[in-house]
Amino acid sequence: MTEAELARWSKDLFTVALFAYLAAMVASFAFLAFRKHPFATASTVLGLAGLAANVASIVTRAFAAGRTPWGNMYEYSSLITFLVVLGYLWLIEGRAKVRTIGGFVYGMAVLWMAMAVSFFYVGPTALMPALNSYWRQIHVTSMIVASSLLGIGCLLTIVYLIKAPAERRALERMRAGTPPPIMGGAGVETSDPDAPPDYAGSADEPVGSATTSRKIGLPPSATLDALAYKFIRFGFPVWTFGVICGAIWAQQTWGRYWGWDPKETWSFITWVIFAGYLHARATSGWKGVRAAVVAIVGFVSLLITYYAVNLWIGQLHSYSGAK
Repeated sequence: MTEAELARWSKDLFTVALFAYLAAMVASFAFLAFRKHPFATASTVLGLAGLAANVASIVTRAFAAGRTPWGNMYEYSSLITFLVVLGYLWLIEGRAKVRTIGGFVYGMAVLWMAMAVSFFYVGPTALMPALNSYWRQIHVTSMIVASSLLGIGCLLTIVYLIKAPAERRALERMRAGTPPPIMGGAGVETSDPDAPPDYAGSADEPVGSATTSRKIGLPPSATLDALAYKFIRFGFPVWTFGVICGAIWAQQTWGRYWGWDPKETWSFITWVIFAGYLHARATSGWKGVRAAVVAIVGFVSLLITYYAVNLWIGQLHSYSGAK
């Protein structure tokens, strides 16, 4: 098979993965809305099919290019999407037994892939001389893995911000003697009227009153908050390692470890924000909305590092943008 044929196969498989994730997103949101388990099964099967097509696209791209396929934004987007979906299916759906947030994860995957194929696509090409270093494998792989973990954590934080106000309203109704609505609500008490109820459960079904414990909906806000913290806690040291490796690579390529290039600057800003998030949670006991706000700011900084710096700001890392 020629390089051109492999490149075509890679792009076609990328498209298959995109539509599989789109279908999985629809099925997952249908499960969340209608509480029918066949929708959940369909979402998982479609997600796995998309994952298989995604990895096949990455492999065929590697053979077409004759190198590891993360030398530009299109390839970066393909790999980070694969890792985000893999992380969801393995760690959230498989281990934490949470199946109702898949629509949000697949939605993010579809958005990233649609942007990649619409704005960033370039055919498999040889690397620029600056990228021909084994530090590229270490640095770029670390940043992709870290971005995936931090991205999942921040997505869980966004879902938390959706869930927490609904729990507060349900708690207020219970204290006022009004039963919660049929499609949602929470049925536990808390000593802090300003905080969402602290559920003991770790799956989709809230632990609470008999009225709500039989329902399937978004996981309890405390579960979402804890899961987000775990992903960010694991993603942060990987990001740190990636930044250090990038500095070593910069020394080999440009003769200096750090030059406050825009990409380096925003990577450091992102590091500082997530360091502050973890420090606040570890030393000040921050949870809930305050921690969520810091995590969202960190996610915005990560997106600036990835999109804005690569696309609109001239800098030494311009080779990672679309060509």
